Amino acid sequence: MALRLQRLDPERRRRRLALLVELADAKALREQFRPRRLRADRLRELIANRRRLAD
Repeated sequence: MALRLQRLDPERRRRRLALLVELADAKALREQFRPRRLRADRLRELIANRRRLAD
Protein backbone atom coordinates (compact mmCIF):
# COMPACT_ATOMS: atom_id res chain seq x y z
CA MET A 1 0.00 0.00 0.00
CA ALA A 2 1.62 3.18 -1.18
CA LEU A 3 0.52 6.27 0.69
CA ARG A 4 -0.54 9.12 -1.55
CA LEU A 5 -0.60 12.67 -0.28
CA GLN A 6 -4.02 14.18 -0.58
CA ARG A 7 -4.06 17.63 -2.14
CA LEU A 8 -5.96 20.24 -0.17
CA ASP A 9 -8.71 22.07 -1.95
CA PRO A 10 -7.53 25.52 -3.16
CA GLU A 11 -9.49 27.51 -0.55
CA ARG A 12 -8.25 25.41 2.34
CA ARG A 13 -4.67 25.61 1.00
CA ARG A 14 -4.94 29.41 0.68
CA ARG A 15 -6.20 29.74 4.28
CA ARG A 16 -3.44 27.45 5.54
CA LEU A 17 -0.76 29.47 3.77
CA ALA A 18 -2.24 32.72 5.10
CA LEU A 19 -2.11 31.35 8.67
CA LEU A 20 1.49 30.23 8.20
CA VAL A 21 2.42 33.71 6.97
CA GLU A 22 0.70 35.30 10.00
CA LEU A 23 2.54 32.94 12.34
CA ALA A 24 5.89 33.73 10.73
CA ASP A 25 5.19 37.49 11.00
CA ALA A 26 4.23 37.17 14.67
CA LYS A 27 7.39 35.20 15.45
CA ALA A 28 9.57 37.74 13.62
CA LEU A 29 7.94 40.61 15.48
CA ARG A 30 8.41 38.87 18.83
CA GLU A 31 12.11 38.31 18.08
CA GLN A 32 12.50 41.94 17.04
CA PHE A 33 11.18 43.29 20.34
CA ARG A 34 12.78 40.76 22.67
CA PRO A 35 16.01 42.76 23.36
CA ARG A 36 14.01 45.92 24.08
CA ARG A 37 11.79 44.01 26.50
CA LEU A 38 14.82 42.54 28.28
CA ARG A 39 16.34 46.00 28.69
CA ALA A 40 13.06 47.32 30.09
CA ASP A 41 12.82 44.40 32.52
CA ARG A 42 16.40 44.98 33.68
CA LEU A 43 15.73 48.68 34.17
CA ARG A 44 12.60 47.93 36.25
CA GLU A 45 14.64 45.53 38.35
CA LEU A 46 17.33 48.15 38.99
CA ILE A 47 14.73 50.75 39.97
CA ALA A 48 13.05 48.29 42.34
CA ASN A 49 16.40 47.45 43.96
CA ARG A 50 17.22 51.14 44.48
CA ARG A 51 13.83 51.74 46.04
CA ARG A 52 14.36 48.81 48.41
CA LEU A 53 17.77 50.15 49.42
CA ALA A 54 16.37 53.66 49.94
CA ASP A 55 13.70 52.43 52.37
